[in-house]
Amino acid sequence: MAEELYRSRLRQKLYIIIFHANTPMGKAFDIALIAGIMISVFTVMLDSVQELHTQYGRWFAVTEWVFTILFTIEYLVRIYCIERPVRYIFSFYGVVDLLSILPSYLSLLLPGSQYWLVVRILRVLRVFRILRLARYVSQANLLMHAIRQSRQKITVFFFSVMVLVIVFGCVMYMIETPEDGFTSIPRSIYWAIVTLTTVGYGDISPRSDLGQAVAALVMLMGYAIIAVPTGIFTAELSNVLRGDVLRQDCQRCLKSVHDKDAVYCSRCGEKLVPQEA
Repeated sequence: MAEELYRSRLRQKLYIIIFHANTPMGKAFDIALIAGIMISVFTVMLDSVQELHTQYGRWFAVTEWVFTILFTIEYLVRIYCIERPVRYIFSFYGVVDLLSILPSYLSLLLPGSQYWLVVRILRVLRVFRILRLARYVSQANLLMHAIRQSRQKITVFFFSVMVLVIVFGCVMYMIETPEDGFTSIPRSIYWAIVTLTTVGYGDISPRSDLGQAVAALVMLMGYAIIAVPTGIFTAELSNVLRGDVLRQDCQRCLKSVHDKDAVYCSRCGEKLVPQEA
């Protein structure tokens, strides 16, 4: 019984230190964590320079593994002390934390994988929580909510564009010759995507009059299409700013924007407690 109580207190103490930055220990932990992340990412970047790799490659490797082991321990402790480990594991930060340590272990089987460790830089997003920039987090939540609300319309738009580029790719494959670069339908679809998005690499270009006419049509459509997702997002953002959502801070993850009839936080599952006026 005493041992179980000790473990419970230990888990609670670790949870407060690791997941809360409103205590001196929690803030010190997060600052040390971010410093370690920055050093490890900087080390990986330096290791990619051939001259430095030749001269200091062994030191870079040792430093990388030291941080990987520390981050692995930290990841396991997070799982140990949290009440719902699965929710953390599949959360945004949980996935990022896992991806920040996997490349080192994969490099044992696939040389070069360690350079994917630069994904650790995403963990620095915790700086918003550490510095208590609640105002900025709140505004970010507004944008994320608008994106989620518009995802169905943007998905329909995306598939419509995909149909267009497939059609135009097939048309150009029939019009142009392999000598001009249109050697296959997938290659022609690549040209249609590059042209419709107005990127225009120029590695493939039509030579026939009919092909150039189709290309001009695709370019004009590209300018018109670019405005569609912007309009969809702007409309949803206007709804959010107008107040068609529930604005209430979650006491666990600080998410401040929720669906209008939400009872629980969609990010962490915490019950939303009505705020007093």
